[in-house]
Amino acid sequence: MCCPPPLAEDLDHVLSNTVGVWDDLRESRLFITGGTGFVGSWLLESLAWANEHLGLSASALVLTRDRDAFRNKAPHLADHPAIGFHTGDVRDFSFPPGEFTHVIHAAATSARATFNQENPLVKFDTVVQGTRRTLDFAVKCRAKKLLFTSSGAVYGRPPSDLTHIPEEYCGAPDPSSVRSAWGEAKRAAEFLCAYYSAAFGVETKIARCFSFVGPYLELDIHYAIGNFIRDAINGGPVLVRGDGCPWRSYLYAADMVIWLWKILTHGSSCLPYNVGSEAGLAIAELARVVARLAGPGIECAVSTSSVDPSAAIDRYVPSTRRARTGLRLEQTIGLEQAIQRTMAFLRSR
Repeated sequence: MCCPPPLAEDLDHVLSNTVGVWDDLRESRLFITGGTGFVGSWLLESLAWANEHLGLSASALVLTRDRDAFRNKAPHLADHPAIGFHTGDVRDFSFPPGEFTHVIHAAATSARATFNQENPLVKFDTVVQGTRRTLDFAVKCRAKKLLFTSSGAVYGRPPSDLTHIPEEYCGAPDPSSVRSAWGEAKRAAEFLCAYYSAAFGVETKIARCFSFVGPYLELDIHYAIGNFIRDAINGGPVLVRGDGCPWRSYLYAADMVIWLWKILTHGSSCLPYNVGSEAGLAIAELARVVARLAGPGIECAVSTSSVDPSAAIDRYVPSTRRARTGLRLEQTIGLEQAIQRTMAFLRSR
């Protein structure tokens, strides 16, 4: 396998932090939706790496609408002998033959479609119908475990004094706003996971994903940290659109994929786990960190200088206590190192 050099260290890191995970996946046959996106690419990278270094004899069949586009992004994965592709739309794909031991459902409408203001109803239907179709397939193919990548958007906008959102928080998106399509769809999809687990006995594992950074992250859409890294490696300035006051946190992709594999293999069925970093910071401060790490002379600019001191703080930072105590997961790569590794990957390309 010809792996981009900067990822070798990350993938070795994944293996060293997933002891006990791969035994469950030995000689497994996985079906993965959303396998060509950011999360899916890391799942495939780490599975292929574990296959070669641990002799797993595992294989993955990836549902995709455009294999050629994925080959342009990651030819070493598109042509890997343990990775196959099944063409179709997650809402109505034809079921491939045979049995699969594990299903990972990470498909939704693309991040770029969101950036381009796609119809909220299309987004909602893709998530909900796609989840039901995938669960139907999991029952038919006799999968013993299914991982669903949900979202922190299921909590809606929490009160500003809630610094870290726990899984027990019962907030929700505003149902009167069409901007809530993503969060409402993920909530409905989680219900479907619970139903199919109760009705058909499928072990459904739920990962509520927050914000991430790392290789394969798109740089020119609505991800603030991706925009900042793009600006920085292009020589700056690093531009903050808005007042920079919202708080976010970022988990590095190598840690993210460690968490996802552990939740799939060892997580409790139907018990959601937040996946993200607890180390929150304001967006303006994030921009300054990126600019500093990019090298001398990179400037940072905030487009809106006026700040309303009475405005509630917009926070999107998880509590990860459940993952830490129940699965012994932790963030092992800090934000600055995560940004540096991402920049190194981009510059190598």
